Amino acid sequence: MAGLELLYASARAAISRPQDALLCGVHWELVRHGYRCLGAGDQPGPDERKSELLPAGWEANKELYTLRYKSTDDARELLLKAIMVEDSMILNAMDKGSQKVADVTLAVADYIDPEHLQDFHRVYKNTEELRTRIASGIIAPLGAPTEKAKKEPEKKDPDSPRDYDPLRIPPHHPAGMRAPSRPSPLSPFAVGGEDLDPLGRQSGGMIMDPLRSGFPQPGIDPSSGIPGRLPPGAVPPGARFDPFGPLGAGRSGPDPDHLPPPGYDDMFM
Repeated sequence: MAGLELLYASARAAISRPQDALLCGVHWELVRHGYRCLGAGDQPGPDERKSELLPAGWEANKELYTLRYKSTDDARELLLKAIMVEDSMILNAMDKGSQKVADVTLAVADYIDPEHLQDFHRVYKNTEELRTRIASGIIAPLGAPTEKAKKEPEKKDPDSPRDYDPLRIPPHHPAGMRAPSRPSPLSPFAVGGEDLDPLGRQSGGMIMDPLRSGFPQPGIDPSSGIPGRLPPGAVPPGARFDPFGPLGAGRSGPDPDHLPPPGYDDMFM
């Protein structure tokens, strides 16, 4: 029972009976659960402060102990009375705000060895059971205090990358490059905007470039000329070139322009 040893050492001079030692243990359990003692008696005194120690005069009446407590979050105030009935101590705790009452009866001999009141290491026994009785009989019915959380909300850096999501489809543009901006289709100024990109690198376009349309023509180099159509050097290297005729050699089948329709020379058809 960490902390109880120091409390017992500070109160040892006032401990003369087994019930004194038991009340000291009960007091420390309330402290462990977020309560601090204000003072002894039913009425508040001058200059009271919340403390983990037992107040002066707490042991004045060996048959009726009266202590007042307040939670660390200032939400609850308890009035604790410990009444001795033969060899048992009856704990009666009332929450002044909600008027809830909780009671626990403890047999003093079950938790205190009267032969070792001056030896902390031998005076208490069944400490885990004592903790359980206090927690279930007083703390739980009245409600445990809540610690004030003073944590600021975490601020996210807008420049920081998003959390990794294995289900998210990664962007198609290389890392570190911004995706091309696209005008909103709902904007009245977006009409005709795609025509500013004739080759349709964003989403549309108005010119089909067979050299860059997805059907590669590895044997064509306009800068070297096209036999029968362009001499070499007519198209500068790297310049844009829109073909004006069939590309490549060895096209299968005759040219449709060389085959007149049936009866072409028949003037009566």
